[in-house]
Amino acid sequence: MTDRERVDLYQVGCVRIGAGTLANCADDCAQHGAASAMIATSAPILPFAEELAGHLRRHGIEPHIWTGPDGEPTRADLRKAIDAANASGVDFVVGLGGGSAMDVAKLVAALLGADQSFDEVVGTDLLNGRNLPLACIPTTAGTGSEVTPIAILEDEQAQLKKGVVSRHLVPDYAYLDARLTVTMPRHVTAATGLDALTHCIEAYANKAAYPVVDAWALEGIRLIVRNLERACDEPDDLAAREAMLIASHLGGMCLGPVNTAAVHALAYPLGGEFHVPHGVANSLLLPHVIRFNAGEEPRRYAEIARAMGLEPAGSDAGDAEACIAEIERLSSAVGIDRRLSDLGISSNAIPKMAAAAMTVQRLLKNNPREVTETDALRIYEAAL
Repeated sequence: MTDRERVDLYQVGCVRIGAGTLANCADDCAQHGAASAMIATSAPILPFAEELAGHLRRHGIEPHIWTGPDGEPTRADLRKAIDAANASGVDFVVGLGGGSAMDVAKLVAALLGADQSFDEVVGTDLLNGRNLPLACIPTTAGTGSEVTPIAILEDEQAQLKKGVVSRHLVPDYAYLDARLTVTMPRHVTAATGLDALTHCIEAYANKAAYPVVDAWALEGIRLIVRNLERACDEPDDLAAREAMLIASHLGGMCLGPVNTAAVHALAYPLGGEFHVPHGVANSLLLPHVIRFNAGEEPRRYAEIARAMGLEPAGSDAGDAEACIAEIERLSSAVGIDRRLSDLGISSNAIPKMAAAAMTVQRLLKNNPREVTETDALRIYEAAL
C-alpha cells in the first residue's frame, strides 16, 4: 500500500439510523419544500414504498412510485425512470431498495433535465452536477449505495456493468432503518452481506488505502463477521440487522475515497453476461484474489484476519491464509455458491470474461498487485 498525501471525503448531508426512520424521509422532503417526489423501488419493496408514500401524502407531497427491475438495472431501465420522473414533474427523488433502486434514483436526480446522457458520464468526475435533491433508503445490507458517489448500470450491448463516479451522486439524506431489512430472503441477506465484506476488505488492501478509511473498513469487517450468520439464521434479530446495515454503510463510505479493486473488476463480467448476483460473484472470487495478492503482500490481509478475531498463525502469510479460510467458511455457513461451475459457467467462458475484466482499469489500478489478462485467466480457473 502507498501512503497518500491527501484524500477527498464527500459525505451524505444527514444520516438517520434507527428503526422507524423511514418516516423521517417525508419530514425531510417537506423541509426541502418538495411538492412531488419520485420513489424508485422494485416489486418486493412495494409495501415499504406505499408506507413512505403515505407519510409523504400527510405532508401534502404527491408521491410517484416507479417500480424497476428486481435485478441489475440497465440503460433502458434508466431511460424509463427518467421519462416517468419527467412526466410526473417531480422535484425530489428517493431511492428505496437495494443498490439497483438507489443507483437508478441517483442517476435520475442527476440527469433529469440535464444536457448530459448516461454514456457521456460513464467514468470518473464527468458529471456536471445534480438537479434534484436526493434521499436513499437501503432495504439490503450490502452495497452501501446510500453513501457512495457511485452508480452502476448494466450495458446491455457490451454485457458489462458500467459505473458513474461523481461527488454529485452522494445523496443529501440516508436512512438506516433495520426494520426494512428483516423481510430479506436468507440468500439475499447472505449475498449482500458478503458484498459489504468485499467492499471493506478491498478498501483496506488497496494501493489507495488511507488511515481514516482503514478504520471504517476494519470496523465493517468486525461487524460482518460477528453478525452475518445471525442475520441469516435469525432474520427478525433487529440488533444483527442494524449491525449489518451499519457495516454496509461503512463499506460504502470506503468506496468514494478508495474504492474497490480486482475482485470487483473480475466480478463485473459474471454479472453482465451471466447475471450472477453481485454479492455472489464477489464472494466467489474474493478468496482467489486474496491468495493472488497475498503472495506478494500478505501484511494487510494478516491485519484483516486479526479484525475477524482469528488466532494469530505466527506469520503474516499464515494469517492471510487464515483470513481466506474464514471467508470460505463464512460463505459456506450462509449458503453461498463457491465455484463458477456451481453457477453453470464453464471454462469456455473464461477467456472472454478475462478480456472483459481488463477493461475495468478504474478498479484494477487499485489492486495491491498488478493484474494482467493472464493473471485474470488463472484466477477464474482457480475459481472454476
